[in-house]
Amino acid sequence: MAHQALIERRPWLLASIIAASAYYVLSDNPVFEGLWGLIAKGSAVGLLAIYVLLRVPAGRHRADGLLLAGALALAAAGDVAIELDFRAGGALFAAAHVVAVVLYLRNRHPRPSPMQKLIGAGLLVATPLVSWLLSARSEAAIYALFLGAMAATAWMSHYPRYRVGSGAVLFVVSDWLIFARMGAFDLAPLPDLLIWPLYYAGQVMIATGIVQCLRGEQPVR
Repeated sequence: MAHQALIERRPWLLASIIAASAYYVLSDNPVFEGLWGLIAKGSAVGLLAIYVLLRVPAGRHRADGLLLAGALALAAAGDVAIELDFRAGGALFAAAHVVAVVLYLRNRHPRPSPMQKLIGAGLLVATPLVSWLLSARSEAAIYALFLGAMAATAWMSHYPRYRVGSGAVLFVVSDWLIFARMGAFDLAPLPDLLIWPLYYAGQVMIATGIVQCLRGEQPVR
């Protein structure tokens, strides 16, 4: 019954899950390399952007829906670009984080708790610091400033932390595993196994958590 409801009411979300699963399972298949792999990878989060555009109703929350869809679309472009040029992909992801920060700052929690403030500050500081320690590259730390700002503002927003805040943290951990590949820390086989699932799960949690709030299906905090 739940599967049938997913097909009928949220086909773009289902299509996104299928694309993400196909990319993860078949990315090492020679037939799936090249163009088909890029299409599947870009479609995973790109279809989430379409899902957001179609699920957020017109009205006072439409601007937030457009910001969310824009951040997801930039991330989808980054997913493709990073396979062709790592710096171009990083620039697109940084742009996606800037758009997301604007969204979260528009929706700040009116009365954050001391623990919420502490975790938000920790994400802001620890994200670039750990990124630099793992990669030993200044450009990774610079990019991670945008990543940390996104995660910190997501945690400090009025959106549910167990969905949106936690999804942003999964995004951070996924990128840390990417940076670990660049430096002296050998975490194999964790990066190969976890980078894509953590990243995609984080994006799904962010997208669905915010959409439910904008539709009034999930109370804001």
